[in-house]
Amino acid sequence: MSVELWTIFLVSLSFIAYLYIGWQSRAKGSADFFVAGRGVPSIANGAATAADWMSAASFISMAGLISFLGYDGSVYLMGWTGGYVLLALLLAPYLRKFGKYTVPDFVGDRYYSNIARLVAVVAAIFISMTYVAGQMRGVGIVFSRFLQVDINTGVIIGMVVVAFFAVLGGMKGITWTQVAQYGVLIVAYLIPAIAISVLLTGNPIPQLAFTFSDIVAKLNQIQVDLGFQEYTKPFANQSQLDVLFSTVALMVGTAGLPHIIVRFYTVPDVRSARFSAGWALLFIAILYTTAPALSSFARYNLIDSLHNKTVAEIQQLDWANKWEKTKLLTFEDKNGDGRIQLTPDKATSEITIDRDIIVLSTPEVAKLAPWVIALVATGGLAAALSTASGLLLVISSSIAHDIYYRIIDPNASEAKRVMAGRIMIGFAIAIAGYFGVNPPGFVAQVVAFAFGLAAASFFPVIILGIFDKRTNREGAIAGMLVGLIFTLFYIVGVKFYGMPPWFFGVSPEGIGTLGMAINFVVTFVVSRLTAPPPLEIQEMVEMLRTPGGETPPEAVH
Repeated sequence: MSVELWTIFLVSLSFIAYLYIGWQSRAKGSADFFVAGRGVPSIANGAATAADWMSAASFISMAGLISFLGYDGSVYLMGWTGGYVLLALLLAPYLRKFGKYTVPDFVGDRYYSNIARLVAVVAAIFISMTYVAGQMRGVGIVFSRFLQVDINTGVIIGMVVVAFFAVLGGMKGITWTQVAQYGVLIVAYLIPAIAISVLLTGNPIPQLAFTFSDIVAKLNQIQVDLGFQEYTKPFANQSQLDVLFSTVALMVGTAGLPHIIVRFYTVPDVRSARFSAGWALLFIAILYTTAPALSSFARYNLIDSLHNKTVAEIQQLDWANKWEKTKLLTFEDKNGDGRIQLTPDKATSEITIDRDIIVLSTPEVAKLAPWVIALVATGGLAAALSTASGLLLVISSSIAHDIYYRIIDPNASEAKRVMAGRIMIGFAIAIAGYFGVNPPGFVAQVVAFAFGLAAASFFPVIILGIFDKRTNREGAIAGMLVGLIFTLFYIVGVKFYGMPPWFFGVSPEGIGTLGMAINFVVTFVVSRLTAPPPLEIQEMVEMLRTPGGETPPEAVH
């Protein structure tokens, strides 16, 4: 069978499985819809968290960024994995003990203020919308290449599938669908990585091949010969300060991501939250330790396959012709010598490669079997759809639970709350689809902005809310607003309006670190200049940090 037929077969099979799981796990009440009835086993929640975590950015785009940036691309590896450890150790158990549905729920009750809740809702929606835009672009890219439809049509197909199991199943349907999607995406990532590792180095373990073979030395030499910096040269693309700021922004942004935090509310108790965090870290590490190896293999193969080839030779490459139709890979013989060259200078380089196609094209470049190529496409879709569904539920619950139920109509019935959640998912999918059709950047870049916004808004108020009982509502509201507005202003100004990166050259991806620091200072100072929280709130914070037991529901109202 051709790659396209294999892709249709495997994608259809996976979609049927997701839809069946979504139908079987459909939500019957608000607890099912928002927190999966708090009955998900630790290992299943670990797999679902890993799938939620490893989005299109991890599966499709991260290896592409490392492949292009070399050493400097490691900020994504260090930031995202380090951030997950931070979340698992510092936040997840305490938030699970608090026992609420969402991050805005924690902020609203901990800071005894519906205004604080509302600010947190706005931040959660903004972060989730920024993040989901990257997922929908990932879906569009996969469909445009492997099903030969344009990116816009691909986004719409993805929207319909996500809408089904998110609207019907809520968190319960999403959780069990994500368990299946983790299985699909990790198999799809490992099989080509292992195959290419054997082809290039003879070693079937990509991590060992990357570390102990001569493939990286060869790649360094090729890069130098073509006029690029060495692949492993540090700080070639970013300054030391920017690498530090970007890594920290990704770390603390991770720890503040609402769609990951809500996963720890789906387990029965605090102990299960800790265990599921450990399982998720193991499941995440399998992919994240493979990514640097796959990045270097992909870079080596692409240069070897395309650089200095004649136009006729390029035209004979079936995979190159098909990617060229998507306009994500382009060739132009600018100097008219009949050969296509890759150079560091965009003005003279005759090959343009979109970073988001690196992982998806790698099995084709390496001439692997058609079913492997199709499996990678299926894995990319699983990664994008699993995260998109989790994000859409955050947007839905932020409005339906935190605004409609907690502020507008506290007496709303179970049926009304679930219906409001389903309607909000529909609206969120429509907006996500728009951003998928009109994306503001590469998948991983768009996602990095979401991490920066999460770092600047949520992380300080959650940390101080758990570990500093003196932090009050005035401080939290002021800190979230100042951190979010400053970071958003910097990102939009530098990225879209040509403003120079005026803070010591720190990129928009890294400015969330400064936004977080400003938030911490503002929250701390304003809290000390205003009245302390009520005594019952301070007692509740003390109880939250006491080992053992669950926080009684009445203690958090």
